[in-house]
Amino acid sequence: MLFYTVLSCKSNKAEIATPKQPNIIYIMSDDHTTQAFGVYGSRLASLNPTPTLDKIANEGIIFDNCFVTNSICTPSRATIITGQYSQTNGVIDLEGEVATKNQYLPEEIKKLGYQTALVGKWHLTHKPNFDYYNIFTQHHQQGSYFDPYLTESGMHYEPFNESPGYEGKQYKGHSSDIITDISLDWLKNKRDKSKPFFLMHQFKAPHDDFEYAPRYKDYLENIEIPEPESLYNNAGNGSIATRGVNDSLTHIIGSSVSKRNTIRNMGMRIWSDEYTKRNNPNFDTHQADGLSDQEYTHKTYQEYLKRYLRCVKGVDDNVARIIDYLKKEGLYENTIIVYTGDQGFMLGEHDYIDKRWMYDESMRMPFFVRYPNKIKAGTRTDAIINNVDFAPTLIELAGGTAPKKMQGHSFKSILETGKEPKEWQQSTYYRYWMHMAHAHANPAHFGIRTKQYKLIFFYGKYWVDTKDPNAKWNKKSWGNRFTMDTPAAWEFYDLSKDPKEMNNAYKDPKYKNIIADLKEQLIAKRNELNEEDGDKYPHIQKVIDAHWND
Repeated sequence: MLFYTVLSCKSNKAEIATPKQPNIIYIMSDDHTTQAFGVYGSRLASLNPTPTLDKIANEGIIFDNCFVTNSICTPSRATIITGQYSQTNGVIDLEGEVATKNQYLPEEIKKLGYQTALVGKWHLTHKPNFDYYNIFTQHHQQGSYFDPYLTESGMHYEPFNESPGYEGKQYKGHSSDIITDISLDWLKNKRDKSKPFFLMHQFKAPHDDFEYAPRYKDYLENIEIPEPESLYNNAGNGSIATRGVNDSLTHIIGSSVSKRNTIRNMGMRIWSDEYTKRNNPNFDTHQADGLSDQEYTHKTYQEYLKRYLRCVKGVDDNVARIIDYLKKEGLYENTIIVYTGDQGFMLGEHDYIDKRWMYDESMRMPFFVRYPNKIKAGTRTDAIINNVDFAPTLIELAGGTAPKKMQGHSFKSILETGKEPKEWQQSTYYRYWMHMAHAHANPAHFGIRTKQYKLIFFYGKYWVDTKDPNAKWNKKSWGNRFTMDTPAAWEFYDLSKDPKEMNNAYKDPKYKNIIADLKEQLIAKRNELNEEDGDKYPHIQKVIDAHWND
């Protein structure tokens, strides 16, 4: 009897001494907003757009208050890979880059014995710091929806060199299918199966211009897509910063679904055959001809959302392929599955398209994690996290500790308990730098969001002082009005009473003390995070000083 007891103790001790490290799959789509899920309960939830992703989410923890710190592709990805805010990592706009040596997340994960891989969209210019990579090459690593070129580890790598011979290998088919094929091939045939793996699987979809795989041509075809009320009535949202005096700038600020924005609106692309020739060549591009403005907006919105959701359907179906593989190989229970988008996206709310805004639909990121060994199924939290926190958390989940140079905070304890630590952050900071860019024409702004309130300051200037005759900037960058200053203004929203941000209550006297307190928090936050303007951007600081107490 004693003999068996000793054996049992030795066996248990051995298991405790050598716990099996979990695999980690981090899946990120591009512009997949919370409105386009079932689990986030939006007006689109009844369409059941994400059955696979909803199942993963419901088997783990769902974050209702996950936010991006800068709602645009390259800065968001830079923040995720470095664990740092934009001014610290140096990537404030789409022209930013992250040197291989500064890609801290994969570097730290490798130190913990993991084999690392990156597949799909990269968008950070320099060679990825992963053991294996296969990434979109063309269009500044944005990639193409159909027949994309990808560069695989081992091939010649030269940042942004898309000339013949350097663009990588061309694959035939739709990008969502192709990158899933590549990830599955790596999982099956190329990884070292003696090591735990960390795979970042990053879709191009559902980024505009929403070129879905042809098999989804009839998906939602005869369905009426629910519309946001603010698509037609946005009267209380915004300020002179977003509308101009007496709405004098609404025809150029904020790309629209309707014809409101005369420079860039969705109909200009939806009713062109350029984005349907490869998935729906018989599409009638004249369907909206001769309609009234309201009918035109409705028709355009319906087509916009159907194309977007067809891309989402492709993402969901391809995630299902990965899940099937994990289950078949007995890896599902010991693999941490993270799903997110690189930011939110406007689906017609306030008659806006694209992202960039600090409004919730653009700022909020979907984020959920499944790992049954540590995370209780059916958990949901309103704890505030942001994309700066991703890297420290992933490192801690892998068994490490984030380096001090990372500014984010690990929320591993929230994953495992569903509860906020006593001193957990109660707000998040946001800043959009790309003033009046790409004909989306969003004024530059920054702000703070708590669980109940949001305060935004639109300062309306490009980060380069375009009035300085010696200043240099990318004057060839498409669709930009960097030289156009826009009015400075504040916006304040009480989210407990106005979750859809339809009433800018900045001038409501009952919020005077609350707004004053938020401004103090904002000052402290900007100082703490190295996000101040000061001597670095004196032309912006001048606007801040002049309008801080407006």
